[in-house]
Amino acid sequence: MATTLTPDTISQIFTMKFSILVALLAVFFLVSCAEEPPPPPQHHRPSAYAPPQPQEYPPSQQPFNPNGPVQPMTTPPTVAASPPPPAAAPPSKVAKGDYPYGIPVPGKPHLVESPYSPGKYIDVEGFPPGTEVKDPYTDKIFLVP
Repeated sequence: MATTLTPDTISQIFTMKFSILVALLAVFFLVSCAEEPPPPPQHHRPSAYAPPQPQEYPPSQQPFNPNGPVQPMTTPPTVAASPPPPAAAPPSKVAKGDYPYGIPVPGKPHLVESPYSPGKYIDVEGFPPGTEVKDPYTDKIFLVP
């Protein structure tokens, strides 16, 4: 028994395949339009940092003295145990305007020891000898040696 394809049979096969294809496309379309579930909530640990301290705004203005001595960016070196000054040279000599002289630091050509605050070094680089400079520790005037 041989089967012959008639135009009606071909039409029925085409209609069935086309309807299956349309049904599959409709299912894929509906599935793709479905809402995705929301992501799970993220739990954050509280920070272990201290709360920021309130700061003054604007910050307070620092005084500026254009005639003051040049200050190094870092704090001046301090000597734990400095030898006493030699007895032959007095620590301060009276000169211009009754101001004492700074004491030169051996081996440091631009540093002097203040006559008002022993053990404290002051950078006097760029000041000629005899120039009046202010001790930044006591705000008193002394002369560059």
